[in-house]
Amino acid sequence: MASHSAQISSDKRFLIFFDFDETIVDETSDDMVVQASPGQHLPVWLKDTYQPGRYNEYMQRVLAYLAEQGVTESDIRTIMEKLPPTPGMLALFQFLRTRPPQDFEIVLVSDANIFFIESWLRRVGARQLFHRIFTNPATFNRDGRLVLRPFHSHDCQRCPENMCKQVIVRDYVTRRTQERGRPYQRVFYVGDGANDFCPALILGPRDVAFPRRDFPMHRLITETHEATPGELKAVTVPWVSAEDVVQRLRKLVAE
Repeated sequence: MASHSAQISSDKRFLIFFDFDETIVDETSDDMVVQASPGQHLPVWLKDTYQPGRYNEYMQRVLAYLAEQGVTESDIRTIMEKLPPTPGMLALFQFLRTRPPQDFEIVLVSDANIFFIESWLRRVGARQLFHRIFTNPATFNRDGRLVLRPFHSHDCQRCPENMCKQVIVRDYVTRRTQERGRPYQRVFYVGDGANDFCPALILGPRDVAFPRRDFPMHRLITETHEATPGELKAVTVPWVSAEDVVQRLRKLVAE
C-alpha cells in the first residue's frame, strides 16, 4: 500500500535536482573537513595517494587518518555546520518552501556523503525540503571513524567510478514517471561541477539546466553547444546567485 506521503509526492508538477558542494554550499565539504586535522592540512604522503577517478577511495583514507588523529564526530559536524551557503541559496530554499505543495519534488545528488550533507541541511533547517538524497553512504564505526563507501558502480567513461549522476537521474525519473503514471511538466538541474554536466545531457527541450556561471558544468555546456549543437537539448540558465534561479522558476511555474 502506498504511504500518504508517496501519494502526495506523485502529484508534483516539477522535479528539481540539486548538487551539494559549490552549488548549495559555497565550498567543497571534502576540502573543508581537512580543517579538523592537526595544523589544518594533510600530510604529503596522504595527498600523494590520490588517483584520478578514484576520489572516493582517497576520501576513505583521509577520513581514516582524521580518526587516527583523534578527530571526533562532533568535530566534523561542527565544520560542516559552518559551511557558507552559496549566494542566494537560502532565498531559493525559501521560495521552494513557500510554493504550493503540488509544485516541486526536490532531490539532492552529490558525490560528497550523507553525514556531511545532512549535518549542514539540519543546521539550516532544510533537511525536510528534500524528497530524496542520493550520495555516498557514510557512518561512524565503533572506533569513531567515519566510514565512507561508494554509492554504486557504473559504465560511464566520463564520471568517477563511484558515481555517475546521469545514471541516478535517469533511473529516478524513469521510476517516478512509472509510479506517477505521467511525466513531470519539467525537470530542472542545479549544479556546478563536471559531474553535473553528465546528467544535463539527458534533459529534454522543456527542461532547464542551471549551471553555476564560469564553473566546470557551465564551461562544458558552452563547449558542447559550440562543438556539437543539438547534443544538449535543455534550456541553459547560468547563475551567479541562486536568486537568478528563483527568477527563472517564478516565470516557469506561472506558465
